[in-house]
Amino acid sequence: MDRRDFLKDLALGGFVAGLAPKFLGGAPQGGAAGARSATMAVPQAVAAPDLAFIQGDSPAAITKAAIETLGGMGKFVSKGDVVMVKPNIGWDRTPELAACTNPEVVRVLVEMCLAAGAKKVTVMDNTTNQAQRCYARSGIAAAAKAAGADVLFVNPRRIKKMSVKGEWLKDWDVIQDFVEADKLINVPIAKHHSLCRLTLGMKNWLGAVGDPRNQLHQDLDRAMVDLAAFFKPTLTVLDAYRILVRNGPQGGRPSDTKLTKTVVAGRDYVAVEAAGASFFDIPPAELVYIKLANQKGLGRMDWEKLRVEKRTV
Repeated sequence: MDRRDFLKDLALGGFVAGLAPKFLGGAPQGGAAGARSATMAVPQAVAAPDLAFIQGDSPAAITKAAIETLGGMGKFVSKGDVVMVKPNIGWDRTPELAACTNPEVVRVLVEMCLAAGAKKVTVMDNTTNQAQRCYARSGIAAAAKAAGADVLFVNPRRIKKMSVKGEWLKDWDVIQDFVEADKLINVPIAKHHSLCRLTLGMKNWLGAVGDPRNQLHQDLDRAMVDLAAFFKPTLTVLDAYRILVRNGPQGGRPSDTKLTKTVVAGRDYVAVEAAGASFFDIPPAELVYIKLANQKGLGRMDWEKLRVEKRTV
């Protein structure tokens, strides 16, 4: 080998050796800079909170912020899902009387479900007052339709007796639209109730079954717990923007209401229920149905020990 070939081979060998740490898994070079690149920590993902407790002037804005705080609607709804959004539309009352779920809360949830890829979103309830009047006067029908939802009235031919397998409620007539949905989103309003003190998320499931529902009042606390365990909502969003503090569940006067401008959302419906009791200064353990649900392991009533994000938007 002559000198020129020798130097050429030497140079090539040095070049490859210099690249070796980068391409062949060798130790990083470059002194302090190399040491920093070797020890740089990988950012850890921050877990979403268990409950979002959001306050603000706009029902729509606080609802959207609550879902985004939990990780976004995509965490609950997948592409192609058929989603049932279940508000309380039970009464022939305007939003100012706080007997039904705020229509803006419903509208935003429908929009977010569709944006997350839902194939279809349905909104319905088995009302107490005449259904057409309740749907119209509450403002929910118009808001849900504008957002792209199918707004349905209860079809008696779509009610079927099913095994609820509850501790107290063994079987009951169930509206099939609810059991056929891929995802259920429960959207109750926080209200006083003359029989069970408060009506929140678990009581809202009486609007997903057939009549005569007054027979469930024989043991309303256990009936509520059994129905909630049967339906298993994917997400619960409690409308506490304007709550009904007396003369529930239908009220009738603006003086019966209180403006608290809050939405509470979470996957654990017992925790959402327990947090809702705080608006009425009632310890969760004083509400029989919350205590029963907690004892059955359906969720946690010690909601303040969970990861809760409270903020104002």
